[in-house]
Amino acid sequence: MASVVILGSAHPLRGGLSSYNERLAREFLLMGHEVTIYTFSLQYPSLLFPGKTQLSASPKPPDLDIRVCVNSINPLNWIQVGRTIARQKPDVLITKYWLPFMAGCLGTICRMVKKNKHTKIICILDNLIPHEKRPGDKQLTHFFMNGLDACIAQSNSVLQDVDLFSKTIPRRLCPHPIFDNFGEPVSRDQALRYLGLDHNYRYMLFFGFIREYKGLDILLQAFAQIHQKHPQLKLIVAGEFYVDRKSYLNLIESLQLTEVIELRTDYIRDEDVRYYFCASDLVVQPYKHATQSGVTQICYHFNKPMLVTHVGGLADIVPDGIVGYVTPVSADAVANAISDFYDHNRMETFSVNVQSEKLKYSWRNMVNHIFDLCKEIVP
Repeated sequence: MASVVILGSAHPLRGGLSSYNERLAREFLLMGHEVTIYTFSLQYPSLLFPGKTQLSASPKPPDLDIRVCVNSINPLNWIQVGRTIARQKPDVLITKYWLPFMAGCLGTICRMVKKNKHTKIICILDNLIPHEKRPGDKQLTHFFMNGLDACIAQSNSVLQDVDLFSKTIPRRLCPHPIFDNFGEPVSRDQALRYLGLDHNYRYMLFFGFIREYKGLDILLQAFAQIHQKHPQLKLIVAGEFYVDRKSYLNLIESLQLTEVIELRTDYIRDEDVRYYFCASDLVVQPYKHATQSGVTQICYHFNKPMLVTHVGGLADIVPDGIVGYVTPVSADAVANAISDFYDHNRMETFSVNVQSEKLKYSWRNMVNHIFDLCKEIVP
């Protein structure tokens, strides 16, 4: 049995990072290990957070040991938390990296823990090159990476980026596991009733925080090309705006899509996620750039076909023509794929294929990679 500390987002914080860390912790527990999560008392200063709230409305998970104590902007706190974890002497410290803003906090804590000469420091990399670049990103990421013993990339593109910061660090490729913590699937009828949607329409889904790089504008332009040919089709946009919403609302109006777009742009609670996926035929991720995506792994859990663009590692986990589509980053290509999906009734075939393909994306596989990396770390 190993003792494990996970450093990063968790309850009372909301969002995909928290869901990931909590689900990973449960896998360690299922395998008989001890797990503690050290999460943020302050994750982002309010000036840097584009959403409405960082906090979850759900109760604290009763099965997890979560300690709320990390302040992302207080260096004295970083030293204190690092010393606390170092004294605990866990066998493994696991953190995630997704944003250079977190490099000072997480990198300092990792360095403090490393001084105990016992704990092995492993990072699961979401991104190394941020989607929205800022001066100093490279230097901050160098600082963070130099405090690690090993890392796991969740896509080939991120694995290749590791060489930009270290040629020698032990590393593994392990795709993002399936997000299976949003409940079991429900019937389409039940989902539509819960969401108050008209049963006479078919629905596509754009899901997640709305940011410029996620390409909602591309999808809207694609949908404008096909909605007259498919009058029974509507698009659900489910997720909170993290950019100025006016440009998207103006685009919807100018494309005359107001009547066929379902805007559900408050934060989507974890308890509601399954209804949006189960109400939809196809989930569309028209990203302009990306590494990997947690949305694809929710699709796999709910057996949903998906459409992604050929950026980052998305094509690696969405076999084209088998579980969905991989298209160029263009409205025309996205429109053609959506038309093909409905014109040729691909949903049943793709859904069956999803059920086979998803077997390779297990949380147990991620845990095994972590422990295999521990064996490669030289004391």
